[in-house]
Amino acid sequence: MNPNWKNFLLSQQATFESDTRIRFPSPSDPNAKTLYAVPHLAVLTIGGKDAALLLQGQLTCNVNDVTETQGSAGALCNPKGRAIATFLLVKSADAFLMILPAALLEPVKKRLQMYVLRSNVTLTDSSSELCLIGLCDPATRDGALFATSQREEVISVALSAPQSRYLVIAEADKAIALWSERVNHQGFQQEGTEQWRYLDILCRFPWVMPETSEEFIPQMLGLDLLGGISFTKGCYTGQEIVARTHYLGKAKRALFLAECDTLAAPAPNSTIIDDGADTEQAVGKVLEAAHGHGESVCKMLVVLQASGGNADNLKLKDHNQHKITLLP
Repeated sequence: MNPNWKNFLLSQQATFESDTRIRFPSPSDPNAKTLYAVPHLAVLTIGGKDAALLLQGQLTCNVNDVTETQGSAGALCNPKGRAIATFLLVKSADAFLMILPAALLEPVKKRLQMYVLRSNVTLTDSSSELCLIGLCDPATRDGALFATSQREEVISVALSAPQSRYLVIAEADKAIALWSERVNHQGFQQEGTEQWRYLDILCRFPWVMPETSEEFIPQMLGLDLLGGISFTKGCYTGQEIVARTHYLGKAKRALFLAECDTLAAPAPNSTIIDDGADTEQAVGKVLEAAHGHGESVCKMLVVLQASGGNADNLKLKDHNQHKITLLP
């Protein structure tokens, strides 16, 4: 994290529980406009004249469709079609910016570096230069999903959620100016990391974490529903498995939104069991979980049998077998 950005957030009453988890005092109005520190995500910059060609051969999305006004979700897969990481991809001038969990930036960079060979491509960890801010404004209507706008070296990506949300990418001085303007003059309230993760879960964006890396094919994560898989662009690593799943049937497992009455949010890759069977049968995994403000239950994204199985008997293994309820 950029030190100037960190010092600024500290001056705004931020508490750093870790480098990737920040909280602020509870907001006074839960329906107010809000902005969020988002240190758990980071930016990998892919530049050079061969950047698009390299990424087109490695990512599930159609990189040629990514422009300065339209980004895309996507996944980087291993040869077996399992998602190493999921991301948002946007374009800025001649470079691509890949937004992904900070914990997976270095593994993804190393994986892409394997395919650079003699290509004119640069891979740069921009975490210390570029800051990420979440914006939520109930009065503003979303544009197209992952639509991007760029103004004065600040990039804004429209996200789909219960409220209008945007992810802002900016250098530290621009981020500080934007934050100050929103708080001091536009009535925005400050929020921390956990609430942004909670909103990502509600809009079903499937962030893969180190614990779930290489566990699921992209369709199990619902990336096809987000436009994050192209079935016409040609070959990329893992494409054969992804395409076969698409054309010969559907994935055996799927992504569901759920909730669980536990005060301790389960970790990614926690096991879900069917408690109705004679023996505890593992039927799925937790992708991510988080609590919203004042909620005793946590919201979760879970990967289960595509039918949902016997939804009345789903419980968390090793968490006092708390009951899981699937949501519409």
